Amino acid sequence: MRPTIARVALPVPLDKQFDYLIPNHLFPIIGGRVSVPFGRQSLIGIVTELTNHSSFSESQLKPIKQILDQQPVWPEPLYQLLKWCSQFYQYPLGETLANAMPSALRKGKAADFSSLVEWQLTEQGKNQLMQGFGRAVKQEQAMRALQYGAVSHQQLLEQEIGGSVLKTLHEKGWVESIEKKPTIKPWPRDIEAEVDKPKLNQEQAVAIATVNSADGFGCYLLEGVTGSGKTEVYLNLIKPILEAGKQALVLVPEIGLTPQTINRFRKRFNVPVEVVHSGLNDTERLNAWLSARDKVAGIVIGTRSALLTPFADLGIIIVDEEHDASYKQQDSLRYHARDVAVMRANKDQIPIVLGSATPALETLHNALSGKYHHLELTQRAGNAKPTINKVLDVKGLYLECGLSAPLIAEMRKHLLAGNQVMLFLNRRGFSPALMCHECGWIAECKRCDAYYTYHQYSNEIRCHHCGSQQPIIHQCQGCGSTNLVTVGVGTEQLEAQLGQLFPDYKTIRIDRDSTRRKGSLESALLAIRKGEYQILIGTQMLAKGHHFPDVTLVALLDVDGSLYSSDFRASERLAQLFIQVAGRAGRASKQGEVVLQTHHPEHTLLQALLNHSYHHFAQTALQERKMAMLPPFTYLTLFRAEANSSDLVEDFLRQVRYTLEAHPLFDEYCQVLGPTPAPLAKKAGKYRWHLLLQTQTRPLMQRLLMSAKPAIDLLPISKKVRWSLDIEPQDLS
Repeated sequence: MRPTIARVALPVPLDKQFDYLIPNHLFPIIGGRVSVPFGRQSLIGIVTELTNHSSFSESQLKPIKQILDQQPVWPEPLYQLLKWCSQFYQYPLGETLANAMPSALRKGKAADFSSLVEWQLTEQGKNQLMQGFGRAVKQEQAMRALQYGAVSHQQLLEQEIGGSVLKTLHEKGWVESIEKKPTIKPWPRDIEAEVDKPKLNQEQAVAIATVNSADGFGCYLLEGVTGSGKTEVYLNLIKPILEAGKQALVLVPEIGLTPQTINRFRKRFNVPVEVVHSGLNDTERLNAWLSARDKVAGIVIGTRSALLTPFADLGIIIVDEEHDASYKQQDSLRYHARDVAVMRANKDQIPIVLGSATPALETLHNALSGKYHHLELTQRAGNAKPTINKVLDVKGLYLECGLSAPLIAEMRKHLLAGNQVMLFLNRRGFSPALMCHECGWIAECKRCDAYYTYHQYSNEIRCHHCGSQQPIIHQCQGCGSTNLVTVGVGTEQLEAQLGQLFPDYKTIRIDRDSTRRKGSLESALLAIRKGEYQILIGTQMLAKGHHFPDVTLVALLDVDGSLYSSDFRASERLAQLFIQVAGRAGRASKQGEVVLQTHHPEHTLLQALLNHSYHHFAQTALQERKMAMLPPFTYLTLFRAEANSSDLVEDFLRQVRYTLEAHPLFDEYCQVLGPTPAPLAKKAGKYRWHLLLQTQTRPLMQRLLMSAKPAIDLLPISKKVRWSLDIEPQDLS
């Protein structure tokens, strides 16, 4: 009997699906998209079930408007993974499925390749190539890029050739644009290009052989010191996968790390390499998504969201820098890409490699307990020597914009030797606060429990939490004095000071403010590698994955805040940061040196890092976590709630606590902590409170939440606050 009713998951914040009548002329499929009426609007949803039964009478049901797909959007294993994500992370199925689609598909576009813009030289342009371009450097770069044939608009952007340059050349009649659909070509027989490959050491060879010899699912932690050649291991693992006609997925934590990784993969392999990240427009993202699904692409490199891309025949997943916090989604579907990647590899029965110099304690615990295979790379690749680590006690020393005299002397020594110096300060702006010298008043954001940061280059004060900004204040709002002073040091102020201290050397600052424009980060990194700048100042953006052969001194300026943080993960993050930043020093044949300025040189964490290894620190930290019953030995769920009234939020979370504690599944192995105000108790005008649920096993946490969540939804007060669930949170702020 032909089904008459389709159950559809819609992108609405409700934990249920909706029934629609199937008109006689339409034939929907499970996992395909349909357009349906919802209230006064039309929505695009996914069919989850075809049936003849509904809890509503047929006269109450509306018919489906349109069918958009003739085949499911995702292959069956990936569709099952998305359903699992919805259950595990306690997020509505309709919104989970919508999150996993490119926005072009969410808007109802056909799941077909769209035309892409390509540029090519005109006859006039070819003649101009012979004559030269004078001082028009960018125009010449664009023309040279096109001299061997048409190039896509996206590839030109990747080479930092902007739209304005192309527009100018087009107006001169030297270039023309053509619209072209991607052509699907079979992969070449020679998968690997003829390039000089570094010689593998024994540890690298063992790691490659271990993964390649296994069959089916296996999770491997590749723990390799910074500069030990993890990328070379990845390339060697991917080669046999491609030769077997399968595809590879490589996850990287941030878009800033992708350019050099992409180039390395593209140079090494002759198969198409697709890139998936938030910087792509809708058409580019859809084409990349389809390239993976239709087996046009051999390798997909991407950030967190690339994990949910469908593949025709996925053979391996690699998660680089698996410890990185950016793998955790902080809003909507709060999934952890590393954990979901392990689940995906399990469902697809393929190997997954988690690579890091500083593995997350959860991953390390799984490796040490035998759940994951543990592979180690203890030697730096080539002839790079281990760094010399020093701690600098700055108690009682005069600090000049955060720099002590011994550090300035150390910098001068390295600069005179013709090397580069890198300073790490994780605080952008000129100064973290603006204070009245007469009465002590501090410029504070009216919408957040936070101080304004002073940005000198734009001459304004900004809140880094809610984004509000205003012109610089010249008068104290407490006593009327005009004697306002800056407190603390940001990257802008440090840059200005270094210009005075070292006038003969060029300084570059890399943070979110200085790299806003598209392509600015890539050009800055290229300039550093060419040796145009001798002093590098950076926030976390500069700490990861970059290879600067001439950097021989790395200094961490202000890390004391992490030693006494309320977040139990702060010490782990500081340890990871220290090792990652230290890894930028002495990556070639030059000896690297790492200096850490602190007021607490005796702190056990710093001593463990300086005198031992990250592994030693991690073992100690795991023991502490076990005694304190913290993750990975227990499992946390964070209830976040916010509203215009602090009492209302507290009252709601108190009722959530009673609901959880009164539940039949709640036993002596469960604990509820809170409600307490969030570390940043007021943000963007809303009062924020937290409640933590702690359980000893994941299944218990899941069962408890699954049956308690509907009861919480029914609380009358739940409609008056905005609340969310964060399963296994990484950030407790």
